[in-house]
Amino acid sequence: QVQLVESGGGLVQAGGSLSLSCVASGAIASIGNMAWHRRSHGSQREMVAIIERGGTTNYVDSVAGRFTITRDDAKKKVYLQMNNLKPEDTGVYYCNADVRSSIDQWLRNYWGQGTQVTVSS
Repeated sequence: QVQLVESGGGLVQAGGSLSLSCVASGAIASIGNMAWHRRSHGSQREMVAIIERGGTTNYVDSVAGRFTITRDDAKKKVYLQMNNLKPEDTGVYYCNADVRSSIDQWLRNYWGQGTQVTVSS
């Protein structure tokens, strides 16, 4: 079994910064794409940023230039540095990863439980 656990959410004023982290644990042979998604109030969950195993990144237009996704494969972690936060960034942020099992070698997609980010105006 594989678990993803996020941390680092909280309350911040507009213009401030927050850093999220997510650690994967369990029967892991390797980790492929890692991503951050968010669900804002009344909206569907959207992908915010993604990082491939080789380090290629992609961002939704609304956060490009303000958010940075990075990963540390040795620690099985993915990070999201969020700068110049806006009230519309408020939501629950979820970690997502493609993980190859060390038990059966199958590739499966996993989600964390989410961490709340609230940006006040």
